[in-house]
Amino acid sequence: MKPFTFWHKDHAEAVTAEAQNLLRKRLPLAARRRFLTRGLTLGGLSLLSGCVIDDDTTAEAALTRISRINDWVQGRLFDPSQLAPTYPDSMIARPFPFNAFYGEDQVPRIDAGDFRLEVSGLVARKQPWSLADLRTLPRYSQVTRHICVEGWSAIGKWAGPRLSDFLRMIGADLSARYVGVHCADNYYTSIDMATALHPQTLIALDWDDRPLPPKYGFPMKLRIPTKLGYKNPKHIQAIFVSNTFNRGYWEDQGYNWFGGS
Repeated sequence: MKPFTFWHKDHAEAVTAEAQNLLRKRLPLAARRRFLTRGLTLGGLSLLSGCVIDDDTTAEAALTRISRINDWVQGRLFDPSQLAPTYPDSMIARPFPFNAFYGEDQVPRIDAGDFRLEVSGLVARKQPWSLADLRTLPRYSQVTRHICVEGWSAIGKWAGPRLSDFLRMIGADLSARYVGVHCADNYYTSIDMATALHPQTLIALDWDDRPLPPKYGFPMKLRIPTKLGYKNPKHIQAIFVSNTFNRGYWEDQGYNWFGGS
């Protein structure tokens, strides 16, 4: 297989949008195969798979390659200095929609006094952090739009320390490639370091000027307005810094890893 090279930014954006739309819709396999057999871009699927898409294994392998290309393109196009749009408080959705892979009656209940955030990986200081510790960091507030892969969006207000400040406090290796999280509801995901250091990426401790309610992610969540909703994990219990690629709960089921909004 020859290396796949994009020659123009506009073309790259069109490719990533087409591939992202396909994966967002999670087409049935037969529909996926029909899409792939028509050819994607730049000479068709010979660039992606080098073979005819006529069985389930080949179709899924081609989709995986599309997803990897999509991740690469989004990473190359990501501008760490570009901010997501912000909005006035009057546009906040109240109530804000609940969204998870389980029902609201299954939201984890975590004791604030017992909570300790675990820190591991490529960091100098690995002691756990209490909520009180986290609240000693500088606080930032933002009103941004949460965009769900399912097709809806809602504007909300989140506040807390910047993830970049926290990573510096724990002596994280900022040249590492990934930051990952594990959550109390068994959710997990990972993001690129450039997104982790983005000024709008927050450790959200508050929602709409009050402590984060359980259904919105208590005791803490990552609020990343430059990414789709499934890259904004809730009920975080552990953060790690690594050069080893880790995917995520939905990413392991076919969703794009980079997840840019």
